[in-house]
Amino acid sequence: MKKNILIIDDSESIREVVSFTLENAGYQVFIGVDGLDALKFLDGREIHLIITDLHMPNMNGIELIEKVRVIEQYKRIPILFLTTESQTSKKMEAKAAGATGWIIKPFVPAKLIAALKKVLR
Repeated sequence: MKKNILIIDDSESIREVVSFTLENAGYQVFIGVDGLDALKFLDGREIHLIITDLHMPNMNGIELIEKVRVIEQYKRIPILFLTTESQTSKKMEAKAAGATGWIIKPFVPAKLIAALKKVLR
């Protein structure tokens, strides 16, 4: 069975690269353009992992994580940040909100897949 991954990023090019990388590795991908848009995918469908950007319009990645963590079905789902931010304070804020891990852009596709395999159950 394919694992379902929800990716959220306001950059079309990042969404394309990440979805291409994940689909080629055998994952089913759902795509949101910002945190608010991503919530429509948390409708009861099975999602195994979320990859989100931090800086986005309408609802940023931290706000999204906070919303996800109060939905019973998704509160234990692994969430990875894929962002240009590398500040320790931002990492701590994301971790406090419930992020599982952090990947810095630009990313190497093989490292992204390796990170996913570490957190996917």
